[in-house]
Amino acid sequence: MKKIYNTTNAPEPLGPYNQAVMAGNMFFTSGQIAINPKNGMLILDNIKDETHQVMINLKAVLNSANIDFENVVKSSIFISSMEDFNDINDVYGSYFNTDNAPARETVQVAKLPKGVNVEISMIAIV
Repeated sequence: MKKIYNTTNAPEPLGPYNQAVMAGNMFFTSGQIAINPKNGMLILDNIKDETHQVMINLKAVLNSANIDFENVVKSSIFISSMEDFNDINDVYGSYFNTDNAPARETVQVAKLPKGVNVEISMIAIV
């Protein structure tokens, strides 16, 4: 059985999906982009600020199930340019204890929703 999770502390879904789904002890987040949930504005000033907003949104989704980044076992990062990899990696890494960091892939894609530069999804265990 699955349980649906949505929180007002993260952006509303842009389509027919939920922010997260729990199936057994596995928690799957939908991809998050840098939308500030308080005002609906995109944070695109620079890649570091954009990535921080993505991580803040992911934290809110995780917290809706009373879990946090320590529970994350896998992340998927989609970026529009590998030239941003180091800055994205620095911000992303600041949210994890490096001894307990999750598995991850980072993939450059042709285009992301709303013209953003980074989208991240996560899988966590409870």
